[in-house]
Amino acid sequence: MSTDPGPESVTPSEAPADATSNGEVHHFRSPSHFVAWVRGAAPYIHAFRGKTFVVGFGGEVAAGPLAQSLAYDCNLLAALGIRLVLVHGARAQIDAEVARRGLEPKFHKGLRVTDEATLECVKVAMAVTRFEVEALLSQGLPNTPMAGGYMRVTGGNFVTARPVGVVDGVDYQYTGAVRKVIAEEINADLDQQNVVLITPLGMSPTGEIFNMAMEEVAEAVAVAVKAEKLIYLCDAPGLLDGDGQLIDSVTADEAQHHLDANEGLTEDLHLYLPCAIRAVKNGVGRCHLVDRDKDGALLLEFFTPAGVGTVVSRDPLFRLREATHDDVGALVALISPLEADGTLVRRGRELLEREIDRFSVVEYDNMLVGCAALYPFSDEKAAELACLAVTPEHQRSGLGEQLMQRIERRARRDGLERLFVLTTRTAHWFRERGFVESGPEALPTTKRELYNLQRRSKVFVKSL
Repeated sequence: MSTDPGPESVTPSEAPADATSNGEVHHFRSPSHFVAWVRGAAPYIHAFRGKTFVVGFGGEVAAGPLAQSLAYDCNLLAALGIRLVLVHGARAQIDAEVARRGLEPKFHKGLRVTDEATLECVKVAMAVTRFEVEALLSQGLPNTPMAGGYMRVTGGNFVTARPVGVVDGVDYQYTGAVRKVIAEEINADLDQQNVVLITPLGMSPTGEIFNMAMEEVAEAVAVAVKAEKLIYLCDAPGLLDGDGQLIDSVTADEAQHHLDANEGLTEDLHLYLPCAIRAVKNGVGRCHLVDRDKDGALLLEFFTPAGVGTVVSRDPLFRLREATHDDVGALVALISPLEADGTLVRRGRELLEREIDRFSVVEYDNMLVGCAALYPFSDEKAAELACLAVTPEHQRSGLGEQLMQRIERRARRDGLERLFVLTTRTAHWFRERGFVESGPEALPTTKRELYNLQRRSKVFVKSL
């Protein structure tokens, strides 16, 4: 083992050969790669067991080519102990039924005006769609992902409705909004390991039936049952930036800015994003916007580090903080691959436990994804930036630079005047950030005496 206590990193890393950059798995090169992939999903399985997910999807999904795959994935989520509430829509089916009867569809501000004749179309379309979804969820054929995985699907009058009324002089008639969600009954069904399927038709206390928007019902249900996640399957990969690139995470306030500016919004996102914003502001843990046309989107979003959609959260998902002893296990997992390939100098768990107060870490959605350490040499007013590591999935998120800046602030606060780093593979990264290459003679005396000539690490120094 090297005596050099300054492992270096921020190594640009390519995705493994069995995965794309967005986390989609194509094939496994060997059994060991398969084992590694399954183990990589284990933390998410542990984290989500017993949590409630509400999934909202439109009639296009229920009637689309991936409806079968969605049923398979819901079955797997339920088998992993996730409490599932599914809210289906039927806009496309309602439109088809309205056209079949020769009626004229009416909308105002994106919301259907439901007169008495249209309500009959709504009831037919909703009933047929619900039965079709239940049929998909009830499969159990051999040699399919649902073999031996019987799902009990329940439903009922869990949502009471009120009329939308007259808006801008337009009477919405039998178009309704959520009056109340009977959360205790939904939770009672979930406690029995049932999957709850909700159709967005609401009954009023007077016995009237109202047509409600799927996305608003899903939002209200998620808030009422205190869901960990609300997921919308939509007509886009997620929220897009001005260049058409996927935004992997936003806060509710940032999402509101995109909504106000109408940036990168499709028809579905116009409907779903306001619900996502309200949901996270009212206690739902996260809202995910994922592509309805991507096979396995739910699994890729929840069981791969990078995900495939946009996460909307109340607060930023990234959090920088000082490490604690509870982080030692996660630190070992983070830096072990870099130690194995020689990027970092090996350090044992006991050493990490002794030096944990030297580390700063960054979390993403409560999982540790980066770290850096500060080793001061106070007599010479210098410090080493060591063990700067970020998981491959987040190396393009600027976390390495944020960790470096945090270490610099700690060093300045301690009255230190220069920061140095030893690296074998990332010289350009540090050079681009103001570090100047020097020789081992620039190191503090005690550090210079421990310099590993065989490793031949380059020395970079930055004045603070």
